[in-house]
This record gives sequence, structure tokens and C-alpha cells, in this order.
Amino acid sequence: MEIVLIKAAQLILSLSLLVIIHEFGHFLFARMFKTRVEKFYLFFDPWFSLFKVKKGDTEYGVGWLPLGGYVKISGMIDESMDKEAMKLPPQPYEFRSKKTWQRLLIMTGGVLMNFILAFIIYIGILYAWGEQYLPTANVKYGIEVDSVGRQIGLQNGDKILAVANEKVENFLKIIPTVILDYASAIQVERNGQKVDVEISDDDLALLIKSRGVLSFRIPFDYRIARFGKDSPAKDAGLIAGDQIIGMNNLKYEFNDQFKAALRDSLGKQVTLNVLRDNQEMNFSLVIPQTGMLGIQLEQDLEKIFEFKTIRYGLLESIPAGISRGINEINDYLKQFKLIFSPKTKAYESLGGFIAIGNIFPGAWNWYSFWSMTAFLSIILGVMNLLPIPALDGGHVIFLLFEMITGRKPGDKFLEYAQITGMVLLLSLVIFANGNDIFKLFK
Repeated sequence: MEIVLIKAAQLILSLSLLVIIHEFGHFLFARMFKTRVEKFYLFFDPWFSLFKVKKGDTEYGVGWLPLGGYVKISGMIDESMDKEAMKLPPQPYEFRSKKTWQRLLIMTGGVLMNFILAFIIYIGILYAWGEQYLPTANVKYGIEVDSVGRQIGLQNGDKILAVANEKVENFLKIIPTVILDYASAIQVERNGQKVDVEISDDDLALLIKSRGVLSFRIPFDYRIARFGKDSPAKDAGLIAGDQIIGMNNLKYEFNDQFKAALRDSLGKQVTLNVLRDNQEMNFSLVIPQTGMLGIQLEQDLEKIFEFKTIRYGLLESIPAGISRGINEINDYLKQFKLIFSPKTKAYESLGGFIAIGNIFPGAWNWYSFWSMTAFLSIILGVMNLLPIPALDGGHVIFLLFEMITGRKPGDKFLEYAQITGMVLLLSLVIFANGNDIFKLFK
């Protein structure tokens, strides 16, 4: 329960910050062009609000429905659907009375602020923490793959050479690169030979839906740090600090070989060979159907692999942070493209608030929090640029039409477009969150 609360707290804090920044972008440009802003709200307030205060012409408040937020700009057809105000003659302070280019900047202000925020966060992350990753070339024992990895043709011990004949410097970027670049093959070294592992559309669909397809292979080292809630190993008498050195007097070279032996022994009684205080001991237990011993290992990966760390000074972090932000935007645009591909069926992986909340760690970590917030800021920016009425991108399309043709779309057309857009967005929210609920019971 505590983990859920921590994830929820991070999600609410992150989304609240992003909504405020986004709406402030609209607010800033509206005020810049002397356009009246009637409301500035965090969360939506149908029927009532949790808090509100009026300063000048603007009412600032917090709603009770945590699905975003909004600014209500005078003389604009938006989610409030204030038709009566639109029937009155245009006033100089209203949105509809402003020049087209000014209205365009007001509408794009939120997206602009989201991208700027992401850049600022990435600059701060690189300055405060730097960048650490495991180079693919340093994965000296090869890879360890799960059932999906085996299904697409990878094997334990393979050494990744390239993706579509292009080297990938960061080991953790291998699977994202395969997916986002529609890679047709992964080049690996297997038993001293170079092998092409071909990737089909069906393989891409599997990769999109899966997590932990591959990781780095680790030499056999089962030192117990702690136990899980249900732990067959603890029930058998093992204690923290014990080192499992074999099973049924068989020794293993790599961790994945031991895990495979556990899977082959489901429901069977085995003898774990354990080293405790330099003395070898044996413990008998039945391997559960999960194939798990209920233990957490004590491992220091930095003693096994050579990680690369890059430190940035303040001036160095600025271009590096902006570059990282641009790369993240490009990657997200590639991800978004996948949703519309019937071959990969990426739409089946579309998630709602539960999926978003689960990307945050179960323990509070500021590095992870800011990294996720920057990424969500990019998502919010890109999503709002979609040419859907009720989103900023929909308004931008109508404004561009006006700039090109010199004619404004009619108010009645804009009203119907706004309603259509809101229905589409609500359907998308229901679909995404329905996916989350379906996965919980699957």
C-alpha cells in the first residue's frame, strides 16, 4: 500500500506541476496581448471548486476533478462552451478580437512552456547527477533474455554488436532503438560467429508489449540480501548473508543457468548448496510453481561491469540538456507513430493513469521524479499539438486556415468541432484507462 501511495504522490505532484506550467503558457501570452483571462484552474471544477480566489479579472482556483486544468480566455470557444458570451458583440479585450498571429501564440504558449520546462529539467539533471550508463561494448558476458527474447531469436550469451548494422552505445537503448527505428535485424556475436537475428512485425509487436526482454548476463553469484514476503528459501532455513553456490551439487557459471535449473525443477524437491560463514551447508525445499525462491540478491554491478559516467559543468549542461530534450521529443514522435500501425498493435499497450503512475519508482527518488516529469512534459506538449478540436493543436489548425485563406471559421462550426473533439478525447481517456483495468484482471 505504501508503494502505491508513493507512486500516486509522485504522479499527482508531477501532473500538477505540468498542468500549471502548461496553462501558464496560455496565460502569459494572453496577458502579453492584453487579453482577459477569466479563470486559471488546476484540475477541473464542474459544479464546485475546492479553492478559489479572484485577483483583478482572473479567478484562480483548484478543482476537484484531477484530469488536468484550464485557463478560460474571454471570447474564445473552449471546453466551457460559453455560447451566450459568444453571442455578444466582440470586445477589445477578447481573444476573438486579437490579430491572428497573436491568437496563434496564445494557443501555442502552453506547448512551448512544456518543451521549455523539459529542457530546463534535463539541464538540471545533467548538472546535478551527470549521466551514467553501461556501454554495450562493456557487456562482457553477453545478454540474458526472457521468453520473448528467445521467441524473437536471441539467446543467452549473445553479445550485441549492432542494431540494423548501427552500433548502439548505451546498452539500455538497444530494445527502444529496435522498436522506434523499426529495425529489421540485430547483429550479435554467438559462439564466436556474427549472426543476424531478423526482426519481423510480429516480433516488434511482442517487444512493444513486453518488459525486460534482455539484460546483461551476470556470473553466478546468489548472495542473499533479504527475503520477499513469501519466501520458500527463508522457510527452508536460509538467512540473509547466505550464498547459494549450487543445487543438487551442481555448479553454475551464470545466474541465468541457475534460474533455468529452477524452472526445470518446478514442484520437485531439491537441495540447495549454501555457503554460510565459509562453511558449506545443504537445505532441502520444494521449488514452487513460480520458480522463485523469494530472495533479493546482494549485487554490486559496478564491480562486475565498467560503467561510463559523464559529468557536466553548468555551461556544458545547457547544450547537453537541450540536445537530450530534442532527442526525447524525436523518440516520442516515433513512439506515437507506432500507435497507428496495425502491424505492431501498439495501441493495445496504450495506458492511462495507472500505466503513467507505474513508471514512477516505488520509493521516492528525485532523479527518477524529475526524469519522468521531463518526459511527461514532452508527452503533454506533443499530445496538445495533435490536430484535434478541444486540444491546442485543433485551434492552431483553424488559425492557420484563417491565416492562409483570410477567412475565420464560423462560431457554430467551432462549437461543433469543440464538442466533437471533447468526445474523441473522452473516448481516448476511457480506452486508455480501460486498457489499464483490463491488464489488472488479465
